[in-house]
Amino acid sequence: MIKIFDLFLKHKEKIAYVFWGGVTTLVNIGTYYIFAHILHIGTMISTTIAWILAILVAYITNKLYVFNSKSFNANIVIREFISFVICRLLTWGIDLATMYIFVNILKFNDMIIKTLSNVVVIIINYILSKLVIFKNQAN
Repeated sequence: MIKIFDLFLKHKEKIAYVFWGGVTTLVNIGTYYIFAHILHIGTMISTTIAWILAILVAYITNKLYVFNSKSFNANIVIREFISFVICRLLTWGIDLATMYIFVNILKFNDMIIKTLSNVVVIIINYILSKLVIFKNQAN
């Protein structure tokens, strides 16, 4: 039991990231589904709206629960958020390109491609968050 707890403590950040990444992915995919399948809005617009909502959820959960950046100093929050959005723009581009190529051109199932795209995006986002955005936090 102690080994399991030690293992948990050793990987706490990654476990939190996977959990909150899952929540963010549900927000992203759920929002996409609502806009694309219920409201019948196009793939690119639905993907963008889903991305914006997911970004807000991801920033708050990453700051507070994954990387434990507890500072609410305006300069730190602004720097973090701008860095966060810039890095997420990169992965948004990957998500859009993936959806465009595999759904609009190759006609694959949009929900399967959206899910697979989110897996890749989550991995890249973790690396960018760890190495760029929240790398030197004075909690």
